[in-house]
Amino acid sequence: MLLLPAIAMAAATGAAVALVAQPARTAVGLCGALATLLVLTTAAEAVRRGRLLRTARAEHARRVAYLEQRVASHEEDNERLAREHLPAAIDRMHRGNSPREVLRQLSLENPHFRALSPAQLEVIKTLLRIVEFEEALRDSSQRSFVSVARRVQAIVHQQAKELREMEEDHGRNPEVFDDLLRIDHGTSMIGRLADSVAVLGGGRPGRQWPLPVPLYSVLRGAMSRILEYPRISLDNIAKVNIRGISVEPVIHACAELLDNATRYSPPTTKVHVTATEVQTGIAIEIEDSGVSLTEEARLRLEELIEQAKRAEDLQAISEAPRLGLAVVGRLCTAYKMQISLRPSAYGGTKAVLVVPREMVTSDPAPGYAHGIGATSLPTADTDGVEGPKRPPKRRRPTNPRIPADISLDDDEVPIVTEWTDKGLPQRRRKIQTPISERIIAQYREEAEAKREGRPTVWEQHQARQEAEAARTEVKKDDRPPGLWVESFWEGLRKGLPEGTDPTEFTRHPEKFTYLINDTARPEAEDEGDLT
Repeated sequence: MLLLPAIAMAAATGAAVALVAQPARTAVGLCGALATLLVLTTAAEAVRRGRLLRTARAEHARRVAYLEQRVASHEEDNERLAREHLPAAIDRMHRGNSPREVLRQLSLENPHFRALSPAQLEVIKTLLRIVEFEEALRDSSQRSFVSVARRVQAIVHQQAKELREMEEDHGRNPEVFDDLLRIDHGTSMIGRLADSVAVLGGGRPGRQWPLPVPLYSVLRGAMSRILEYPRISLDNIAKVNIRGISVEPVIHACAELLDNATRYSPPTTKVHVTATEVQTGIAIEIEDSGVSLTEEARLRLEELIEQAKRAEDLQAISEAPRLGLAVVGRLCTAYKMQISLRPSAYGGTKAVLVVPREMVTSDPAPGYAHGIGATSLPTADTDGVEGPKRPPKRRRPTNPRIPADISLDDDEVPIVTEWTDKGLPQRRRKIQTPISERIIAQYREEAEAKREGRPTVWEQHQARQEAEAARTEVKKDDRPPGLWVESFWEGLRKGLPEGTDPTEFTRHPEKFTYLINDTARPEAEDEGDLT
């Protein structure tokens, strides 16, 4: 195709040479030859450039195919990096390995990991360093939470101990005793909040119960740690006992759920609590009459509980229900309990807490988690953090202290109006003088005794107790072993008819029914209203 113009130019040159005159033929021939040569040169250059263009196009096509193959390969590598290598590396970091150990383990186990490019390896190293820093920051924050919570728990335990002593010392004054109970209740709620902070920080609650406790008492103990405890109604509670090591987690989880139920329901409604035995353990159901959760809100709260179980996203905890549910989630993870939310028959929300069978025992439960003085039974568990050390106070109680080894069968400590010098309960005849006037008279009598140099009633009482303790110690050292049993039986036989066994009353109580009909002596009358 490119030779045709040259042939046509040569033909035109020949025709022109033949047609022109003789003198001009040489010039016309030279011009035609030059034009033909130029046409041939142009054709050859066009051929050469055409070949170069075809070669360049073929090379471009090969390059494009190669680059497309590389892009596809990089996409596959990036997808494997995002779906396999990075999750595996982060998972190993969460298990406590360092970035260097993670890279070494993945290089030995996964051949695809060894084929990664240096840039991809650098991306993984950078991400692992960031994760390591965030893990260290979170662990430091959690340790700080636990440290602060332990210090607060130590102060709360010390405060609760002093409040118990004050309640025992001033229990005869109704006004003082009522104020002390209010302060005690507030201290219990502060302790619950400190325990919640410790649990969210990866710690455990700050109490340990040495003995099993009935489930009813456990739920009463949970009621004592919330503000609106009178609104709680315990219905159909299973008669089972909770192990001592599991009492505090169950109390704390139930207290958080009860607090949410009372906080987000009308103040005039009741919160119903039931506990039944199921195949996996004990199901504790807490139902309120508040606003029922929508499906979206319920799923969101259940996701919050699952995140708390995995110790994730503590930043989402901002409100009271989120805080309480997050604490319950942590406790469920630590003690293998289960929590679920569902609509309530009362129009509100029902929270179901399943206590596993391992936390239930058939052993006797002499311990109590409710009632006045019951919170002094558990021991403090603050990881060695001690509360404030104060010098011992010389107390002047309005009634002697109740021994700590007395088991409580009712909700309150038995009221004892008077005590003898030897610590035995004694009732007095009815006195019409108000207790405030008697206390003022007692203070005046003591002040007068100090002015005259005489020992006060309180000092005499202390001296008698010290002398009695000294005599008891001497008798304990000098008395032969085994004589205390004989003395005990002699005390039981005192006042009984000759030949009567001391255990006759317990074996045949029907013989002593006449004592019920006897008229009490005047000195055995109740003290009456002291207010």
